Amino acid sequence: MSSDSDSVSGAPRSVAGPVRNWAGNITFTPSVLHRPASVDELSGLVADARRVRVLGSGHSFNRIADPDDRDGLLVSLAGLPSLIEVDEAARTVRVGGGVRYAELARVVHTHGLALPNMASLPHISVAGSVATGTHGSGNGLGSLATHVRGVELVTASGEGLSLSRDKDGERFEGAVVSLGALGVTTALTLDLVPAFEVRQDVFRGLALDVLEAEFDAITGAGHSVSLFTGWQHAGFDQVWLKRTETGAPRFPWARPAEVAMHPVPGMPAENCTPQFGAPGPWFERLPHFRPEFTPSNGAELQSEYLVPRSAAPGALRAVAAIREALVPVLQVCEVRTMAADRLWLSPAYGRDTVGLHFTWLPDGAALAPVLGRLEQALAPFGARPHWGKVSTIAPSALGALWPRMPDFAALVAELDPEGCFSNTFVREVLGS
Repeated sequence: MSSDSDSVSGAPRSVAGPVRNWAGNITFTPSVLHRPASVDELSGLVADARRVRVLGSGHSFNRIADPDDRDGLLVSLAGLPSLIEVDEAARTVRVGGGVRYAELARVVHTHGLALPNMASLPHISVAGSVATGTHGSGNGLGSLATHVRGVELVTASGEGLSLSRDKDGERFEGAVVSLGALGVTTALTLDLVPAFEVRQDVFRGLALDVLEAEFDAITGAGHSVSLFTGWQHAGFDQVWLKRTETGAPRFPWARPAEVAMHPVPGMPAENCTPQFGAPGPWFERLPHFRPEFTPSNGAELQSEYLVPRSAAPGALRAVAAIREALVPVLQVCEVRTMAADRLWLSPAYGRDTVGLHFTWLPDGAALAPVLGRLEQALAPFGARPHWGKVSTIAPSALGALWPRMPDFAALVAELDPEGCFSNTFVREVLGS
């Protein structure tokens, strides 16, 4: 491997490949990853390129970030200045495209403010998470993209474009979860709330029939609730309850864990955020994993399917009916909830939503027929696959699952008529 260095910072300006994602299951077509050191340098690269895709923290498991062109530009924003500008009066933060949630959260907290929610991994990039509709958990909480009030892009001409919730209405709603198809996101402005403390408790042994009967009460028992199972039986092995109330929780549906837990059996619990009810800052409890630890070595694949919350009991029963097929390739399944939103390509567009997330063993050949069977079981519930994870659903079939897909295609045609930010994945999703 070889690289050119930024003469000021010493950081590599480009890295010669092969370039792979975090899980190692994707090798990107271009053999060089470009790391511009400024927005001006990025603009120049984009203006001269025929095809551009941005690789965030590399936590996507499909080819959404691949330019599909050996001469295309694969860009990382990790070399840009670490922009984090907090406006305490407005309760907002302007954050650069290469910043990750762990870094952002610590700075925001020093100002007495907080993000409303976080994903299970604080290691992921803010811009990449937003662009793919990534989420945390909470009946009343939206996905991470719902925190966004402003988007700053470098367009295909190399020029800048800013869109805001207050001024741009529906165009803004179409531009937040963008799949990287509108331009390079150089900065986002996010809403903040006053800082708060969270207590995290873990419970064991939640039966599926109890969950079906009390689904809304169980998932609404805290600020954020996550359910984990390996599907060896029809029930959930762990419930992670994150509450803003610091008193002992009343959770009659399962028993308290007696030892610290990791969601994946056999993995070290010290990699996880503190349990047993010790209150702590929001950013040290809302994620499942500590930022100073790598939650795994990337030896996994991931899928997620998102269904209406009203359909969750039936969808879970459908998964339980085929659990014998899942177990041989499954590490763990996590169930989380999120509130409906108006962002055109959000997995929660127009409906309160439940995400059924699957972490698989890294065996794509063995996984493919299992995914087909799982997707068939979930199809009657209108399951939408996560944009950045593994699925066997043809991208061309996804338009039917997002009512605003024609409007998004029109927005892409307006902002990127030559398809600079397109690739095979995007073209198939848009039907072009």
